[in-house]
Parts: sequence; structure tokens; C-alpha cells
Amino acid sequence: MKIDWNRRTCARRGHITYLPDEEHLRAKLHAGTALGTAWRCLRCGDFVLGEPHGSGPAAEAPLVPRGKVLRDLFLLRFLAVERAVRGVFIVLAAIAVWQFSNSQDAVRQFFDKNLDVVRPVAAHFHYDLDHSPVVDTIRKTFGYQHSTLMLVAGALLLYALVEIVEGVGLWRAKRWAEYLTVVATAAFLPLEIYELTEKVSWLKIATLVVNILAVLYIAVAKRLFGLRGGRAAFEEERQSASLLEVETSAGVPAAAHNG
Repeated sequence: MKIDWNRRTCARRGHITYLPDEEHLRAKLHAGTALGTAWRCLRCGDFVLGEPHGSGPAAEAPLVPRGKVLRDLFLLRFLAVERAVRGVFIVLAAIAVWQFSNSQDAVRQFFDKNLDVVRPVAAHFHYDLDHSPVVDTIRKTFGYQHSTLMLVAGALLLYALVEIVEGVGLWRAKRWAEYLTVVATAAFLPLEIYELTEKVSWLKIATLVVNILAVLYIAVAKRLFGLRGGRAAFEEERQSASLLEVETSAGVPAAAHNG
């Protein structure tokens, strides 16, 4: 089933109409009905009763995202939410590391005490806690210096900040955020691949695939780094996304374009 992104967006946000100063365009964008004058929505193309939302020269009409542009915006906002949620979890991890750095001894005592309680249960299921990789990893963290843990917490906060900034920028469809997302995500791909060589898990594989697809999609679809014509081609595509631009092109003789 093909999604009509234009009508889907208009159903949620409402229509956008415009009264151009140019007579030949005005005639195309409005119609008289028994209920009153209707104006053509710049996004979905349907005629809407009531006064237009704006007026002025056609060149100053709002550029309304339509079709493929709307679909791309939806995907960008999906990535924005994913980045923001990830950023929040990283902040929580940083807080946990910071709290742990200030109470290592108490946490070690709590861990050792409860480990002794769990040991008989683990032995019943033939699980050796003394040689468990998880237990060994936790014990190693008790040996980290306070300064090292604070450095880790600071690095996590910095990483979280980058993720949240990416999320906000992508939600607002900012081009700088697209560049930041591609660069930051690509920078961590070698680390994610290295982690897979250490231990394979479906979560790691899924994360790697999502990040690779995100990098490729944003770079290609948004024409970053000069791809597919670069920024000039991107701006031309964005301009042509406005229905009023289409109507303007249709109303201007070809000679006018060449002149």
C-alpha cells in the first residue's frame, strides 16, 4: 500500500493555502463553490474552503515539503527520536558511573555480600560464579581509580550531548545535523565492528546495520559531501517540492526560463 505523505501530513497538521499576487497563478489556485471560495492546498493539492493562510508574490510563498521530501522528513524524525532516546540512556549511564565512583567501597561490599547469598543457587544449576566473565568484569571495575571513572562519566556525557544535539537537529531538518550524524555515526562504525569480532550478538548486529543504513541514507538522500550534485541539487529539489513552484513553472513560457 502506497502512503500518500501529502494527505497524511495535511490530516495531522492542516492544509496550507496561499494567495499569489500574480493573476494567472491566482486563477489556478482558487475556485468558487456554493459554500464559498476554496483555495488549493500547497501540500496535497486539494481545494480548501476559507481565506488563504498567506498572500504576496509567488516568489515569497512558503516552501511546503511534499511527497518524497515529506517521506524523508518522517525518516529523519524517526532517527531523531532514536538518537534522543539513546542520548538519555547514555546520560543515565554517566550518572550511574559518577555515583559508583563516589561509593566504590559500599558497592563492593554490597556485591560481595549478595554474591555469597546467590552462590549456592548458582552451584545448584552448575554455574561457577568464581569463573564467570560477568562477575570478573564487575570485580575489575572495583579496581578502577576515581579519576578514571570520572573520565569515563565525562566521556559518556559528551557522547550523550552529541546524540541529543543530533536528535534535535534532525527533528528540525537542519543540514548541519545531517552532516554531524553522518560523521559521528561513521566514526563509531569501526568500534562496533571490532566489538562484533570480540563477541557476536543480535543486538550488536542490528545496531551496526541500522547505523550503516542511516549513514548511507542520509548522505545519499540529502546529497551530502557533494553526492548526487551536492547542495545545489538539494536546494533545486527542495524548491521544486512546492506546488506553487510547479504552478509558476507551468505558467511561465519556456523562453522566459532561458532569458
